[in-house]
Amino acid sequence: MRRFNLDALLYCLAWAALAIFAWRIGGILLGLLLSAGLFVVVMPASAVILSRTDNFRLERGVRWGILAIAAAILQAYRDLS
Repeated sequence: MRRFNLDALLYCLAWAALAIFAWRIGGILLGLLLSAGLFVVVMPASAVILSRTDNFRLERGVRWGILAIAAAILQAYRDLS
């Protein structure tokens, strides 16, 4: 296993950017709720996928997919407000 995982760094940066974007459009509460909500969804999903399949590619795809869905929902929220 490599010491430096670029995918993990990029994912953390994207997650933080999404939370900051939520904070800018909806206030600090929305930013915190989005970040905590993603944590509650992403971590168990990753654990279940890895424990049942041991497929890191599938886990990475699901993790990035959840982040993309959250970004789309946030964009829709911004358009509606």
